[in-house]
Amino acid sequence: MERQLLIIALHLIVAAGSKVVVPAIFIFGDSIFDAGNNHYNKNSTVQADFPPYGSSFFHHPTGRFTNGRTVADFICGFLKIPLQKPYMEIQLQMMNGALKKFPANGVNFASAGSGVLPATNNDSGVTSIEVQLQQFKTLVEQNHIHRKIMKESFFFLESGSNDIFSYFNPFDPPKLTPDAYVQSMLTKVGYLVDTIYNLGARRVAIFGLGPVGCVPARSVLPGAPVAKCYGKMNKMVKNYNTGLENMVKALPLTHPGAVGVFGAVYQTIQTFRAYPTHYGFIDVEKACCGFGRLGGEVQCGKEGYTMCKNPNQYLFWDLFHPSERTYKLIAKAVWAGGPPRIRPFNLQRLANMTIA
Repeated sequence: MERQLLIIALHLIVAAGSKVVVPAIFIFGDSIFDAGNNHYNKNSTVQADFPPYGSSFFHHPTGRFTNGRTVADFICGFLKIPLQKPYMEIQLQMMNGALKKFPANGVNFASAGSGVLPATNNDSGVTSIEVQLQQFKTLVEQNHIHRKIMKESFFFLESGSNDIFSYFNPFDPPKLTPDAYVQSMLTKVGYLVDTIYNLGARRVAIFGLGPVGCVPARSVLPGAPVAKCYGKMNKMVKNYNTGLENMVKALPLTHPGAVGVFGAVYQTIQTFRAYPTHYGFIDVEKACCGFGRLGGEVQCGKEGYTMCKNPNQYLFWDLFHPSERTYKLIAKAVWAGGPPRIRPFNLQRLANMTIA
């Protein structure tokens, strides 16, 4: 079955005489991809709009939850297109006349703290994947995004960690089994893929979750005795990632004309943790910026925080998020690497395909 799906995918691809230019990226997700939507959404309490966020590259806070660029930003560099503006920033600039039309290089809809389930952190003013999808759909229907560029554009999705964090909220015990909960998440992702496909998406990259049970904020919890990670969380992540990859594998059959890739972020980060010095890290457990045990008890930039001298030597920037260097290594792996980092092929190949 797997071989049959790959053959179908390859049959969709016609050898191109010249490289296809990917004009735009449309990005859906959470804080891993958020480039400032929460920063411009003052109703959101999930923020990174204060120093030292952004200090290593932009030299000021941008709303990104790291010290510099994200994976999506690095991919833009490889494609030689400008970084995508946050949807909320574009909306404000359109309203005040600073911008006359939506940018041609795509839009970033990602919102930190959001999940694939609408209820996840909905009391924190975040924008769920469902609402992000509606924002995109409205722009297409209003002709702010032209359908003719859809076929050549990338569509990125990374979401789910906050849903899994919410599952373990002691003040709101889960009503579903872990497997049933993960299935409800996958159902929502399936709806998103259906919707963007019907609107014209054909090049889809779904990024799996990293080992979220190993972030400093979760490694310090009482339930995290396994290799300094919260094992039950990581088990759910693995099940979710398997479902996401199966969705990608089936894409050529379920969505004719579409091609998908799966970014295996979990395996990539676990490799960094297993061989830190090989990748230039001196610490793969503690946050560069934060406070308390492993820097995982107080957010970077908040009262009492401390910051390491060289963020490039740390896997984690703050209590939840990777450093810019980690993102750069992941971006290189999914752009030009091969299995097991990205499957069945990399983003560079996806960019250079002519899809019939």
